[in-house]
Amino acid sequence: MANFKGHALPGSFFLAFGLWWSVKYPLQHCCGGRGGRPGGRTKTPLAFSRMDLIEGAVKVFFAFVGIMAEQFVPDGPHARLYNREDHAWVKLMNWQHSTMYLFYGVSGIADLLTASPLPAPPGLDRLALSLALFVEGFLFYFHVHSRTPLDVHVHSLLLVAVFGGAASTFLEVFLRDSPVLQLFRASLAILQGTWFWQIGFVLYPPGGGEQWDEKDHNNIMFITMCYCWHYAAALLVIAGNYTAVWCCVRRRAAREGEDMEIRLLKTSSSDTSSHKALLQESEEE
Repeated sequence: MANFKGHALPGSFFLAFGLWWSVKYPLQHCCGGRGGRPGGRTKTPLAFSRMDLIEGAVKVFFAFVGIMAEQFVPDGPHARLYNREDHAWVKLMNWQHSTMYLFYGVSGIADLLTASPLPAPPGLDRLALSLALFVEGFLFYFHVHSRTPLDVHVHSLLLVAVFGGAASTFLEVFLRDSPVLQLFRASLAILQGTWFWQIGFVLYPPGGGEQWDEKDHNNIMFITMCYCWHYAAALLVIAGNYTAVWCCVRRRAAREGEDMEIRLLKTSSSDTSSHKALLQESEEE
C-alpha cells in the first residue's frame, strides 16, 4: 500500500520480531539453553522448542494478515493481477508487498518444521528466513525506479538492513546458535521496523503533516544521519535487553543457590540430630 499504513504494518511486524529476538536469544545463552548433539543437530530444551513453535506460528499469521491487508483493502487489487478490459496490470505495488509476505510465511512454515519432531534438515529455518529477506530486498531494489531522489534514498537505506540481515542469517545456517550473529540479526530487524515507520512519516505524513521536499539534497543528508541514529537506538535496545536478561538470570540462580544451601543445611542438621539420637539410644542400652 502506497500510504502510511502500508509502511507502518510491516514496520510493526519487524519491530515485534526484533524486540522478541533481543530477549529470546540472550535468555537462551544466559540459561545455557542450547548445546551440541551428534549429527549436527542441536539439543533444545522443551521450553525453547515451544518458543520456536509459537514464533513460527506467529510468523505465518503475520504473513497471512499482511497478504490480506495488501489484497483486500478498498483500493487493493482484490486478487486480480491483470485487467483484460484496460490491458493493464492491477496494483503491482500491492502484489510486490504480498509476495514479500508470502516468503515470510514460507519462513514461518520452515520454523514450524524445524521445531517439530519431524526430521527436518538442520538450518532449514535459517535458510528460509535468509531467502525471505533476500526476496524482500530483491523486490524493493526494483520498487522505486523513476521516483523522486528522497523516495529512492530512503528505500535504498532500507536495503542495507535487508541484505545485511539476509547475509547474516545465511551465515547462521553454518554457524548455528552464534550469539553474535543472532543479536546482529535482531538489531537489523529492529532497524527495519523503525525505518519502515520513518519512511511512512517522510513520504506520507499522517494527519496532513507538512510534506518533505523530496528533491532537496539537505533532506537526503539528514535522512542518512537519521538512519544511523535508528541503528544506534537498536543497538542500545539490544544491549539493554541483554543486560536485563543477564541480571534476572543471575538473580534467579543466586536465589536458587541460597535455597539449595538452606535445604542442605536442614538435611545436615536433621542427619546430625538423628545421629545423636541413635548414640543416646545405644548408650542407654
